[in-house]
Amino acid sequence: MKKETKIIAQERRRKIFEIIESSGIASVRDLAQRFAVSSITVVRDLQELEEQGLIRRVHGGAISLRGASYEPPFSARETEHAEEKRRIAARAVELVNDGESLILDVGTTTLEIARALKGKRNLTVLVTNLRAALELANQSAIQVIVVGGKLRPSELSLVGHLAERTLRSFQVDKAFIAVGGITIEHGLTEFNFEEAGTKQAMLERARRRIVVADHSKFGKVMLTTVAPLSAVDTIITDSGLDRETLARLRELGIEVILA
Repeated sequence: MKKETKIIAQERRRKIFEIIESSGIASVRDLAQRFAVSSITVVRDLQELEEQGLIRRVHGGAISLRGASYEPPFSARETEHAEEKRRIAARAVELVNDGESLILDVGTTTLEIARALKGKRNLTVLVTNLRAALELANQSAIQVIVVGGKLRPSELSLVGHLAERTLRSFQVDKAFIAVGGITIEHGLTEFNFEEAGTKQAMLERARRRIVVADHSKFGKVMLTTVAPLSAVDTIITDSGLDRETLARLRELGIEVILA
């Protein structure tokens, strides 16, 4: 019996580690509810994982040793959930009407939107993403405005004071925003604080604010806050989003479109 109990505990700790690695952070309360054990049991599990050098305990929970600021390379992110991102992009483009003005954020999903915009007419598209600018460059019916700023070589994005000031000089119909993480409690979060500032400016200057994110972004909290969920009008995601989160988002008055 003791051996069986030990095996169960090891399996629970393995799953706890996977949750923390995936989300970047987890609370004692949430873990206790998920595994139907006491908070004391979870604390012991976290102590064991920390002693093994796998996680770091913080007040009320634990975080991944990779840290919430760890940003996987663009090339690696581009291949993750690629089909879901293409479907999300296709649904996003259905919301775009000829003659509108848009802001297109940096990100792997927003890059798919740039590709899917081909064929649209009389659009003005502001981009902070050089990859998206190149995708749209040969579309004669789309006017592309590249927002200036400091270049982040890893993302080929433009950030900083100049980018934010330029964005705030425009008023657009729709902004398509990509983020590192989304939770009910923490809202939209991002890996990099300069990217977060640029996204905040985008949200301020759009009449309709649309977040595009595949299901893997939900439940994750990254380093820096972009905005609360009250700043969002629409979220486009895929059918992998869990029902509880979907229901809670809709209770908050957010339009959720499943691609």
